[in-house]
Amino acid sequence: MPRLAIKICGLSTPETVGAAMRADATHLGFVHFPKSPRHVEADQLRALAAPVPSHVERVAVLVDPTDEILAGLAATGSLTALQLHGREPPERAAAIRRRFGIPVWKAISVKTRADIEAARAYAGAADFILFDARTPHGSALPGGMGLRFDWTLLRGAAPSLPWGLSGGLDVDNVAEAVRITGAPLVDISSGVESAPGIKSVDKIMAFCNAASAC
Repeated sequence: MPRLAIKICGLSTPETVGAAMRADATHLGFVHFPKSPRHVEADQLRALAAPVPSHVERVAVLVDPTDEILAGLAATGSLTALQLHGREPPERAAAIRRRFGIPVWKAISVKTRADIEAARAYAGAADFILFDARTPHGSALPGGMGLRFDWTLLRGAAPSLPWGLSGGLDVDNVAEAVRITGAPLVDISSGVESAPGIKSVDKIMAFCNAASAC
């Protein structure tokens, strides 16, 4: 059985990047979105990603980014994927993938089964789908709020792309989440924080240990 992939998202310090690597996280996420408490500038992202070994994926998380922003991040040479977490339609995802030559992830906000079905539109436009909880209307942030959706909505679903699960995960529920959904990747941000944007080394280690046991 393939090993469960683990993404620690919203990393912003060398200490927490190091903790994620020691805990055998397979993916590290760096948020480049000024409204987020987890925002890192392009130069900071480059510095954080520099010591990460090549077998660990380095994912930039962006919200409706312009080509200028994308070009600046792509120029760092530090990224293995671009995660689009805004309202980017399939056409935009495909254009980004084509122009920058970096695999594209698309986050899908989920409230109903129809949202999961809507992910099929990204077949051929994105490389990976991340199912996340829909944030409240009017929220400045599209994710990272510790919310979860009804995981049973994914039962029997057959996403047309490789996919992962995000939203409201923590050390206590990750095993249940994987059991219900069969997710091949779990993505966590606020669930390993002591305060918004402040990652906890101990929580990162504990979550990775729990997820690895799934």
